[in-house]
Amino acid sequence: MLDSLTLLFEKFFLFSNFNIFKSLWQEESERAVKWPVLRRGDLLGVQRTLFIHYGIYLGDNRVAHLMPDIMPVLTNNKQLIKPVVTNKRLILGCIYRNASIRVDSAEDFAYGAQIMVNDMDMKIKCQALESEVVARRAEKLVGDIPYSLLWNNCEHFVTYCRYGTPVSHQTEKFCDCLKTIIRDQRSVALTVGIGVMYILCFGLAPSTTLPTILIPFILWMAG
Repeated sequence: MLDSLTLLFEKFFLFSNFNIFKSLWQEESERAVKWPVLRRGDLLGVQRTLFIHYGIYLGDNRVAHLMPDIMPVLTNNKQLIKPVVTNKRLILGCIYRNASIRVDSAEDFAYGAQIMVNDMDMKIKCQALESEVVARRAEKLVGDIPYSLLWNNCEHFVTYCRYGTPVSHQTEKFCDCLKTIIRDQRSVALTVGIGVMYILCFGLAPSTTLPTILIPFILWMAG
């Protein structure tokens, strides 16, 4: 039950960040990029289609970042997996919950967007670790890793490396939005209405009746 709710919340988080005025398949690599001065251990951020993507600069134009990717699920061919992860691959990787911490060039990491450097320092109350420690932490974690939009995303990775504590402000904003929805008692009426329609369409059975009763009850109690 908990796994199902977690999966539902993750999908809602994914699509709640969707901007209808931007195409999911837009390739942004042709944008002009103004490169800031990058130092080993810097925390980098770039705007991707749905959210801000983060990585750790390792030096020599290399960036370690936790990247969802559907390609390793489809093939073992490293030549197909190695190229920059496009928005299509990223979004499908999020849905399939498959990811790895990989090292790419700064250009591939930026994907045509402007790079933000250490912006997280102003948001996190913890003191940043020494740059070399940050970079070594990132290098040590390179490889396949369990992925979750809510509990283990690219922001969790970089904050662990730089501050010693994995946190995600984007996830926190989503949870605050979810709390607002739950506290709105109109959500209870809406779920009851959907449940009744579901019963009318598929008949009276435990698989239809229990969710119709339990979900509105949980929302009512939580609100």
